[in-house]
Amino acid sequence: MRTGKVTLGLKETLEALRGGKAKLVVVAGNLPPEHRKKLESLAKLAGVPILDSKLTSLDLGAACGKPYTVSALAIRDPGDSGILALSPAKKRGRRKG
Repeated sequence: MRTGKVTLGLKETLEALRGGKAKLVVVAGNLPPEHRKKLESLAKLAGVPILDSKLTSLDLGAACGKPYTVSALAIRDPGDSGILALSPAKKRGRRKG
């Protein structure tokens, strides 16, 4: 979060997907199914992978250094982090042998 650009929150993440600015979406483990369906459909249209977090929205907010819940976030620029390497699409694309 220090060197990259991140959008926090469900509404903002949906906007980042619609605007083509998201490279990866991270979702809290307790995100309600109806919100998850919205994110999944937009992410699929945009070709953006979703990373499922086992953290609750409260824990995800704390991990981002925020004193509030964060149910979803969009990585717009990873900065110096290697978070895009955790992307499920990247893992699926690798072939052994």
